[in-house]
Amino acid sequence: MSKRLLTLALSMLTFGALTTAVAEAGGNPVVRTDSGPVRGVSTGGYRSFQGIPFAAPPVGALRWAPPARPEPWTAVRDASKPGPRCSQGAGIGSAPSDNEDCLYLNVVSPAGPAHKPRPVMVWVHGGGFTSGAGSDYDFKRTALGGDVVVVTVNYRLGVFGFFGHPELGRDSGSFGLQDQQAALRWVQRNARAFGGDPRNVTLFGESAGAMSTCAQLASPSAAGLFHRAILQSGPCTLTWPDGGFFPGVPAGSPYLPRAEAEAVGADVAKNLGCADVACLRRIPAKDLLSQPPGAPAFGTDLLPEHPVAALKTGRFARVPVLTGVTRNESRLLVALYPGQPFTEEHYQELLRTAFKDKAPLVAAEYPSAEHGGPAMAFADAMTDRSWGCPQTGTERLLRERTRTFSYEFADQDAPPLVPMPPGMRAGASHGSELAYLSDMTPSPGKLTSAQQKLAAQMIRYWTRFARSGNPNTGELPKWRPTPETQSLAPGEIGPVDLATVHNCGFWAGL
Repeated sequence: MSKRLLTLALSMLTFGALTTAVAEAGGNPVVRTDSGPVRGVSTGGYRSFQGIPFAAPPVGALRWAPPARPEPWTAVRDASKPGPRCSQGAGIGSAPSDNEDCLYLNVVSPAGPAHKPRPVMVWVHGGGFTSGAGSDYDFKRTALGGDVVVVTVNYRLGVFGFFGHPELGRDSGSFGLQDQQAALRWVQRNARAFGGDPRNVTLFGESAGAMSTCAQLASPSAAGLFHRAILQSGPCTLTWPDGGFFPGVPAGSPYLPRAEAEAVGADVAKNLGCADVACLRRIPAKDLLSQPPGAPAFGTDLLPEHPVAALKTGRFARVPVLTGVTRNESRLLVALYPGQPFTEEHYQELLRTAFKDKAPLVAAEYPSAEHGGPAMAFADAMTDRSWGCPQTGTERLLRERTRTFSYEFADQDAPPLVPMPPGMRAGASHGSELAYLSDMTPSPGKLTSAQQKLAAQMIRYWTRFARSGNPNTGELPKWRPTPETQSLAPGEIGPVDLATVHNCGFWAGL
């Protein structure tokens, strides 16, 4: 062995011995990250580390700049509490914030030693790209149930994460996605210190988190940062009809061309009386929150083309993908519509806005009397149009190039994220599967014993997929790759025809 290799080996042994000694000295575990040591909490068979900075605070000159490495520290840093949530208005169960110093992540893992490094699952939260935080999700049940390490991350949101401006060039509209990649690079550097395997990383997310994962699949700069992907309720091919799906949500794709993002940003600058980005960087965060939030942009260095174009041409990461939706996605958002109770007149008006001269065809296909009222009829139509059928399109594009498994979460008694208005049944609404995989803040409600069993089964499927790229285990119902879809409900796990369930023949003809 050369002198250089001997020195390196001895230094690694010393590093490992020092880490163990520090961890045992204070009762709570201490891990040395590449930026400095952090002290977490060990309880109930798991270890938790929260509020670890993975990038420098994106403030001042770093507002609307690529994430930079955090300043290193030497004293042991307290990692028993989450870091601040990113600047945002109030969301579903999400508190407002005007704190831009928010690029922190959280790690949870089994406390016991592993025979070999554990798979790592990196969670990207939802919230319409405008709200939420990684700390809203506690994945200790997933970590323990699947013997994995789970990392939840914050990323810049709204106007701070997806702002475009001509001065920002090919970074326009991509800062939140850049933060996600910075967190993935942190995982590559630090996974082993937490017992994780940097060569086996699964990126997973729900809603905007799934749409982010679609973008990361199509991003050349994300190549090699993750090895599997899970998309929950965020089909890459999703589009909203004319009039949007919800007040304030624009029609079309959730991804914007860079030129459009920059045009929105130029209007923001004009609204605030700024001639350049330097002026905009001096505007207080609370004053920016009232401006248009922006959206992930393509035509950037991070995302050269729309994710769907990348799927069609094969210019995306050929990693195994698990993807799915809930049976009644749109009931959550229709429940949040202003002006409840939802009337027949409102239903017909929304159909005319969305479908113009085709509105009578949709009304005839989804009559209020057969769907439990106008709110339920509109929700069911929008579930099929904007979620179920795009999901089949996403599956088709993925399976042409890579191994793909699809699911539909179908528990009709799942606790919804928000209370339903009179006359509406939640069913398996948007986000209702989240409580089966994580403990949430705030909690949507307690699971029954049958639902707890389903939750344990889903955790086994998800973590088995993270471990091997295949969700199947010997003790659970067989899950075949697409075009077969696995329906997930208490006591009812098995194949389902997604295109038939969501009336995709009608929508294709329309």
